[in-house]
Amino acid sequence: MQAGPHDLPIAMCGSKRTPRRFGRIVSASVPDATHGPVWAASRHALDVLFTKAFLFTAQNALIQRLPRIEQRRLLKRCEPVDLVFAAMLGAPGQQTAHAYFPVNGYVSLLQQTGAQAPLEVGMVGREGMLGAELALGVTTTPLLALVRGSGAAWRIEQSALQEALAQSPALRQGLHRYVYVLLAQRAAAVSCQRFHLIEARLARQLLMSQDRAHADTFHVTHEDLAQMLGVRRVGVTVAAGELQRSGLIAYHRGDLRVVNRIALQSRACSCYALDQRIYDASMQDKAPERAEPDFA
Repeated sequence: MQAGPHDLPIAMCGSKRTPRRFGRIVSASVPDATHGPVWAASRHALDVLFTKAFLFTAQNALIQRLPRIEQRRLLKRCEPVDLVFAAMLGAPGQQTAHAYFPVNGYVSLLQQTGAQAPLEVGMVGREGMLGAELALGVTTTPLLALVRGSGAAWRIEQSALQEALAQSPALRQGLHRYVYVLLAQRAAAVSCQRFHLIEARLARQLLMSQDRAHADTFHVTHEDLAQMLGVRRVGVTVAAGELQRSGLIAYHRGDLRVVNRIALQSRACSCYALDQRIYDASMQDKAPERAEPDFA
């Protein structure tokens, strides 16, 4: 059974916009000398304990696919951090300083076009990695990356990831396949936005968010959903109202709860299942099969 967001030994206090390591700002440090060798040893032991607990209670799917020895090598280069709601982890044209392997948080990838509001073109949760361009040797990001679901992640510096890629054929293969998944899913998303109705797309979006939040209830506003779907807020309000009247969801002050997941799946467009087929087929050891969208 996958761990939920409350199963991880991660504190979520302090600043709301800075990734943290076990409740501490990652960049902050307190010299061990000021507390003496006993404190230094205790803090080190506590960090080791938390890291082991974090590793065994939840994991990122890309890391899980690696051989166990390569998982350990990769994680030695990573640090566990908190993904804080609304934190910006990247912007178009910026250098990609870090990659993130989410465990139970998720990040929205947004395309900015002129003065228009950003449009969501992808989402990264425990199935993938934020910063996939680094696997191709590209060190700048074309998209805005915004945390939509707070949670935990493994963070790795750009240079450390490049070293890991050079040493691990399994990691290279996994990330290259994941890049293919992103390309295929984004191509399908273009057709989805053109052909599918708002209510069906909204149902798909809520299912995707629930999958990555690992919880029935998660925080999302109508404004957020309008941005994700690239529609006016009134369209989201009408569609969400219909889903709520049908008993599929409940919504109160920005907190949305999926009440009937099976019924919500029946109302979602075919792209929800298509995304899953693309991922499952592409990440297997065999060559990926072409998945055809259904726009009937």
